[in-house]
Amino acid sequence: MRKLLVTGSSGLIGSEVCLHFAKQGWKIHGIDNNQRAVFLGTQGDTRWNQWRLESLIKGFVHHEIDIRDRISILELIESLKPDAIVHTAAQPSHDLAAKIPFDDFDTNAVGTLNLLEATRRFAPSAAFVHMSTNKVYGDAPNEIPMLELNKRWDYSDYTYKHGIPESFRIDQSKHSLFGASKVAADVMVQEYGRYFGLKTCCLRGGCLTGPNHSGVELHGFLSYLVKSNLEARTYKVFGYKGKQVRDNIHSYDVARFIEEFIQAPKSGEVYNLGGGKENTCSILEAFDIVASLTGKKMRYEYVNKNREGDHICYYSDLRKMKQDYPNWSITKPLQLIFSEIVGAWSDKLTYIA
Repeated sequence: MRKLLVTGSSGLIGSEVCLHFAKQGWKIHGIDNNQRAVFLGTQGDTRWNQWRLESLIKGFVHHEIDIRDRISILELIESLKPDAIVHTAAQPSHDLAAKIPFDDFDTNAVGTLNLLEATRRFAPSAAFVHMSTNKVYGDAPNEIPMLELNKRWDYSDYTYKHGIPESFRIDQSKHSLFGASKVAADVMVQEYGRYFGLKTCCLRGGCLTGPNHSGVELHGFLSYLVKSNLEARTYKVFGYKGKQVRDNIHSYDVARFIEEFIQAPKSGEVYNLGGGKENTCSILEAFDIVASLTGKKMRYEYVNKNREGDHICYYSDLRKMKQDYPNWSITKPLQLIFSEIVGAWSDKLTYIA
């Protein structure tokens, strides 16, 4: 039986990957120490997702390890020798990173290095998939000429009609400290592929979402927005008139691409993994969609200051992904994503009540 090791296994993407590969007959090992609750508070707690995996996946093995613990990571991968590693664990908030710079860098950059070196030493034939972020591009996408529409921004430069390609520059821009730590990890994952020949790739995620996201204000755009609507709480819009655009990809489609890569891995590869232009929405447009599903008008207040290093408009050019892995495509359209998140939060809030 093939063995898969997933870091951040209790998170949105990690848990989706665990369930997806378990259905394919893999033996699943997860690393998670619920650090999200430490970083983001009780609302970011993912322990419930760990228990869900333990109940749904036969033989699931949970490892209560912090990826910053180098010795434990080395020992685990030496004993386990996994056939594939999917690294989703991270300090996920670019706002919070400025307050905890050591924790942010040690988790995102050093933690990734710990995993890479352990893989090189003890599982060199394993495919290594790293969940990077579109924040590695910093705010450079904001330099693209923009067109302001009624409820969104869009690129007016025809060069980017399909979105941001993987060749877009990652330096000489403001990233936030979170973005900078993820750049360090991203480049190191590429280097272990190019220098040592490991089968590695970086997936530079857009807005990764789905019904199992523990969304909070500092991380988890759609999940937190839906929860705010259902609870009739005021949502804060930070700058850009609420017209900032994101491409949204369901965690299931992320897991499907990871499966494609592991089946035919490359070395030191990079992909912009998002929903693409068809799955884009602005914050204002998201308000309209969720209100149409819940029947509740969105309450919000506008803060006339954007988040540091934030994108005015970002969506992923998916052509390279589809060229390299033609069996993959987006299967979850935007309206379905919203419907699933609304359903999940409605169930959770009813249970809590």
